[in-house]
Formats: sequence, C-alpha cells, structure tokens
Amino acid sequence: MEFDELSSRVIGCAIEVHRILGPGLLESTYEQCLAHELRRHGIKFQVQYPQPVRYKDIQLDCGYRIDLLIENQLIVELKSVEMIKGIHEAQLLTYMKLADIKVGLLINFNNTRLKDGIQRFVL
Repeated sequence: MEFDELSSRVIGCAIEVHRILGPGLLESTYEQCLAHELRRHGIKFQVQYPQPVRYKDIQLDCGYRIDLLIENQLIVELKSVEMIKGIHEAQLLTYMKLADIKVGLLINFNNTRLKDGIQRFVL
C-alpha cells in the first residue's frame, strides 16, 4: 500500500471517529476509538508502540510510546489540545526519526472540523 493511500485511509477513520464523538474528549478516548475503526477497516497497527532512544552505541528505554504505528510505515500522533504547538510537531518528527519511518500524521481531535487539525509530515 502506498503512503498516500495509507494516510488517506487512516484520515478517513479519524474523521469517522470525530464525526461521531466530536471535540472535547481525552486523547485516550480518541486513540481507542480510532483503533476500533482501523480494525474494522483491516488496517494493521500497534497502539502505544515502545520507542527506544539510540544514543551512540546503546539503546535506552526512556518510556517513549508512539500513539499508533500503522503497518510499520506511518506514525500517528494524537492530540486533543486547544492548539497544536511546535513541540507537538517536534515530538512527531523525532519519533519518525528514531523509528526510521518517513511519514507521520499529527491529528488534533479538539477542532470543530477535524480536517483543520490534521498535519502530514514527510522526512
């Protein structure tokens, strides 16, 4: 599956979750509901995927977790915040770099229209 197709399918699932729930809930709620939609659509994923940090010649488990790792090709970082800030973007980009994943989605469910809260990043 191509990255654009995969991103589009995941975004479609996120829009369905937002259509039903709307904004204002906790990130964990959106995560579980999105996981349900992904399952329904036959998209393979892992929730709260552990992401170690490689520093020089060692690998450290520092407690970082990728919200959703989709088909080992796409990282999805979920938020439910008033406004996406630079630190949220930096977090996703760092996870992408650490995991050697070239495409990521930053999805903020705390928007009236979800499409206003979706950003796609490519390394």
